[in-house]
Amino acid sequence: MKFLRFFILFFICFSVWNCTQTKKETIQPKAEPIVIKKEDEKKEPEIKKEITPSWDTLTKKNAQEFFKQYGKENKETKVLIKTSFGNIKLRLFNDTPIHRANFIFLTKIKYFDTTVFYRVAKNWVVQGGDSETAATAKFRKKYQHYRLKPEFRKKRRHRYGALAAARSIEDNPNKLSSPFNFYIVQNKKGAHHLDDEFTVFGQLISGYSTINIIAQVKGCSDEWTLSEIPLTVDFIE
Repeated sequence: MKFLRFFILFFICFSVWNCTQTKKETIQPKAEPIVIKKEDEKKEPEIKKEITPSWDTLTKKNAQEFFKQYGKENKETKVLIKTSFGNIKLRLFNDTPIHRANFIFLTKIKYFDTTVFYRVAKNWVVQGGDSETAATAKFRKKYQHYRLKPEFRKKRRHRYGALAAARSIEDNPNKLSSPFNFYIVQNKKGAHHLDDEFTVFGQLISGYSTINIIAQVKGCSDEWTLSEIPLTVDFIE
């Protein structure tokens, strides 16, 4: 009888103890939600994209910065001038980046295709990039007759076949270039008295015979041609 009482008491104690342990094993602390703070989030690095300037954004005020950016996006260096007297191939210099970019820009918007060779100074230069047509005037007006800062380089001299930017002599102490008017040195000895006065930004590859023919076109006493010589400009490889 004593044994039975002992067994019942033992069974009751064991049951209570086992129940307590089960609760300890099954009850877990409440999990805290994981909160990611904004400052801890990994942000994607911002990529600054260089945007090619729109053709319509060029003005007298932003010309320098416009062509600095435009030149990065447009890297052409060889152009072809076509005339009824023959073709002229030219290489544009990378170390005169603003003038190079400007010439590329005017070529791409087909400005030069509205212009002519209008001045010949035999044994000196032939000059083009202008005309008296409404189409030429429209381009100039649209872009506010902007000017370019000079880019004089010691190795870029007025040798035979040099391509340079014309400019106004009067009221132009900073020697700002015309972006539209250009000339090519036709004298075989060069025109070195123009060095550091006008920016040289290119050189003939071929077409010397063509500029020599153009230089023979009859002109007035002030070097303006009696008959204009239409031209077009395009790119070559």
